Amino acid sequence: SLKSYGNTHSTSETTLNKRTKSIYTPLELQFMEMKKQYKDAVLCVECGYKYRFFGEDAEIAAKELNIYCHQDHNFMTASIPTHRLFVHVRRLVAKGYKVGVIKQTETAALKAAGDNKSSLFNRKLTALYTKSTLIGEDILFNEIWFQILIFDDSVDVEEVTTDVPDNYLLCICENGENLKDRKKGDIVIGIMAIQPTTGEVIFDSFRDCASRLELESRVLRLQPVEIILPSSLSDQSEKLISSITSM
Repeated sequence: SLKSYGNTHSTSETTLNKRTKSIYTPLELQFMEMKKQYKDAVLCVECGYKYRFFGEDAEIAAKELNIYCHQDHNFMTASIPTHRLFVHVRRLVAKGYKVGVIKQTETAALKAAGDNKSSLFNRKLTALYTKSTLIGEDILFNEIWFQILIFDDSVDVEEVTTDVPDNYLLCICENGENLKDRKKGDIVIGIMAIQPTTGEVIFDSFRDCASRLELESRVLRLQPVEIILPSSLSDQSEKLISSITSM
């Protein structure tokens, strides 16, 4: 991806920091390319035995995780040990952040034995976590992690063994059958709610009036932590969702 990116931009644009006039390191260029793809996520980048945060992500991590943040080359940076990754991911997600985990796709041993041992490690996004999707190999507790934790006094076992709550991800769509119904506020609404942790799926379709009582009862019953909405939503539905989420 960096190669293709370099083909469409001049060398000075891709390797030189216009503000400081200093050259970006290969790792910084790699991070910048990934950040363009996941602008709304806090990215944790695997670098050997640590996960590093860069730029604004580092400042967020320092604030929310109470870790040290400092200037390194062209970016502010902060880091956490690899074995603490899922603890800190849960903390950031609990604060309302979307968190992306960028992992090295090759090991140091394999790289040392290959022809590209002096080049940058290949990395890619392996997980993207939000409140409703806090599942995966980095988050779920297992026997291997337990063996690591019992020999590490710096990790609070209770902190990471707490069960992940049942969090619904709710999707809403709607359709007015005719212009007259839409003007009155009457509409047909479809919902689907899933719990990624258990695989539970709930779906329903119903007709609702302008007061959106049916939609309100379902949303309050499910208590979703995230809601996916269509690009266009009726005024009545939008007011209801805004009112519920603000509470």
